Amino acid sequence: MPVKNADIAAAFEQIADLLELQNANPFRVRAYRNAARIVGELKLDLAATIAAGRPLPKLPGIGTDLEAKLREFATTGRIGALERLKKEVPAGVAELLKLPGLGPKRVRALYEELHVHTLPQLLRAARDGRIRSLPGFGAKTEQHIAEAIERTMGQVRRFKLAVAAQYAEALLAHLQQAPGVVEVAAAGSLRRAKETVGDLDLLATAPDGAAVCRHFTRYPDVAEVLQSGETRASVVLKSGLQVDLRVVPQESYGAALMYFTGSKAHNIRLRNLAIDQGLKLNEYGLFKDRCAIAGESEEEVYSALGLPWIPPELREDRGEVEAAKKRALPTLVERGDLRGDFHAHTKWSDGTATIEEMAQAARAHGLEYLAISEHSRRLTVAHGLDPVRLAKQRDEIERIDAKLDGVRLLAGIEVDVLEDGSLDLPDAALAPLDVVIAAVHSKFDLPRAKQTARILAALDNLNVKILAHPIGRLIDQREPYDVDMLAVIRKCKARGVALELNAHPQRLDLTDLHCRMAKDEGARVAINSDAHSVHEFDNLVYGVGQARRGWLEKADVLNTHPLDEVRAWLWRGRK
Repeated sequence: MPVKNADIAAAFEQIADLLELQNANPFRVRAYRNAARIVGELKLDLAATIAAGRPLPKLPGIGTDLEAKLREFATTGRIGALERLKKEVPAGVAELLKLPGLGPKRVRALYEELHVHTLPQLLRAARDGRIRSLPGFGAKTEQHIAEAIERTMGQVRRFKLAVAAQYAEALLAHLQQAPGVVEVAAAGSLRRAKETVGDLDLLATAPDGAAVCRHFTRYPDVAEVLQSGETRASVVLKSGLQVDLRVVPQESYGAALMYFTGSKAHNIRLRNLAIDQGLKLNEYGLFKDRCAIAGESEEEVYSALGLPWIPPELREDRGEVEAAKKRALPTLVERGDLRGDFHAHTKWSDGTATIEEMAQAARAHGLEYLAISEHSRRLTVAHGLDPVRLAKQRDEIERIDAKLDGVRLLAGIEVDVLEDGSLDLPDAALAPLDVVIAAVHSKFDLPRAKQTARILAALDNLNVKILAHPIGRLIDQREPYDVDMLAVIRKCKARGVALELNAHPQRLDLTDLHCRMAKDEGARVAINSDAHSVHEFDNLVYGVGQARRGWLEKADVLNTHPLDEVRAWLWRGRK
């Protein structure tokens, strides 16, 4: 079975969950979670590297023991230690940890005192009023648990964009080996760069569709074949991800790619546009009566409809068809436009590499400048910097910058915004820095008015030039806090503060709609990696995808500009 980095990461996360339920050493749990994050975000195919007999790169935080487990899973598809843990903890209990507000202690109490092992059992206990009787719970907590379970059970499982992309790349490589295949592509929400993907839509062209479908269903990672025919097949992978394949003639490739990319709303607009012109549009082409007039390429189909080609990220029926009619589509920002990154961590706080290693990695990823922006002192779990350590690090950044070639370093900080809107470090410590990034890391549950006032107050500090991950969400793990984003965006515009688009696949914060709002209001956006290791600059591509969904152009993004312009902007309005 082909093993993806996402599979290895999921196994490490499962080990961490089960260890937490056993009240294991927190540092041991954290080691597995860090390993899961590092492996899951790595572009290098670890299993393929091991299978080829090549040495693995030195991965931060992954020592001899974890590497042995990584190799074990990559070669056998299992980890002995994980199998032993599964026998010690009732099946399904780890799923309870994923509910908001249920930490290991509470989950242990639930399955030890109430003997609940699954979400349906826990929901029944909540509805029966049995949870409130346990120490430390109560009626309100019981209600919140029931509501969280109902939301969870009602949701179709979705995969983060970066994880879905791993599966898609391997499947496309497999399909390219099918007999007679000419073109293969991923369509659907993956191609539109949506932050999560419900299923994968793959497209191929070949003269013998049935042979391609058979080859597809024999992919080693397939757990269940739902359908396999002459031109279409559908399977479920062992990860639970459903994958649908369509095989079409070469002359229909463009029309099919357009159709299966979607979105549904965009497709309806195009079909109606075709009808208005006396034409018919479907996945096989654009037709006048029974005569095909376009279909082999997307550009050909759009042109026949009287439109320029519309980038996939814009196809959400949010005004892109009207803009195309007026020849007013944005020239979207591209990954190659990024010249710098303002948000990276090192071993000085919770990163895994040195300042120099991060600088060299940024250069290897095509960046010309990098700001080192550690956490501030309040975030003790991340070894945040106090004024003394911050000053020492600034001196080291200047020393290293003086000897570097091809990349320049900036001194920064990701400073916590306290509940009253003040900052975690005094102005005297912030004033000498090139970049001050304000970030909310606590009190996510404040009422909307208080949360908004808190952030607006932080933006009044003249040292602040970037607002980090502005809604504070973790996709599928933590809901965004309630804040008036229009007020925040307008304040950023007025104060000359950029809104961060945090490119980490777990965040992708700003959302696409907030990116569009920022563009409409004339506020700057900074696409940052929030890299904690040398490999995480790869995530910038996901931030660019989100920016493109938000209609952002090169000029809208601060770190597409050369360093001298950026420096001038960063110091504008500061003392």
